Amino acid sequence: MTGSMTGAAADWFRSYRATPSPALRLVCFPHAGGAPTSYRTWARAVPDDVEVLATCYPGRQDRFADPFAASLPELADDIVAALVPLLDTPIALFGHSMGAYVAHEVALRLQERHGVQPVRLFVSGAEAPHLATPPGRAEDDEAFVRELRQLGSGSMGEIEDAALLELVLPSIRADYRLLDAYHPVSGTRTGCPLVAYVGDSDEDCEVDKARAWSQTTASAFEFRVFPGGHFYLEAQEQELLGHITGHLRSDLRLRQALAGLSRT
Repeated sequence: MTGSMTGAAADWFRSYRATPSPALRLVCFPHAGGAPTSYRTWARAVPDDVEVLATCYPGRQDRFADPFAASLPELADDIVAALVPLLDTPIALFGHSMGAYVAHEVALRLQERHGVQPVRLFVSGAEAPHLATPPGRAEDDEAFVRELRQLGSGSMGEIEDAALLELVLPSIRADYRLLDAYHPVSGTRTGCPLVAYVGDSDEDCEVDKARAWSQTTASAFEFRVFPGGHFYLEAQEQELLGHITGHLRSDLRLRQALAGLSRT
């Protein structure tokens, strides 16, 4: 469901719980080949006045007919354009794996082009952009699918069904091409607080390289390691959301306090 969203916002974002007057929006970005349903359970775990918006990349689910993004920067450009009508409310950003890079690029564009600073940026399961190694997955479909299985995501059940695999494999391939071609601008930093998460046995993301996200923000940085692999967040969802929610509650209280001071 998209609630009262219209136009590009309705194309790009999915909301799984009605939040009529949100005090803050948490915009979430899926992993490569991922869909907004990855975040369908999150709305129940955040405060009632926080709206969770899950991003739907082109070429999947009800956007199946839309052409895939040509590059990760272009993808971020289009997302920011869709977000503009929603900037009347403070936002926080969360991205996992490829979604972490999308969230980072979106934060930079909001800051540089619209003078909007996200309340907080959460990145997960991704090495810092300046240290990331292009994934370069196998060209052979069978070998590629084996590599995907090794990542251990329960949300990738489609790859076990031959008919579904034929539908979802092109979007996964398209996203990996974005990652292979991604070259972040050197030295760019966000001005918002940043929290980085990683699984302690993630074969796709070295812990020290995930910790290096500290070099991408000019604000406060926090780093947390969870037990698990690349998709640790599925088994650790309750604890992860508890940590995110704690920050969001604190951020909302701070904003409300500052708003009260500005009125006195």
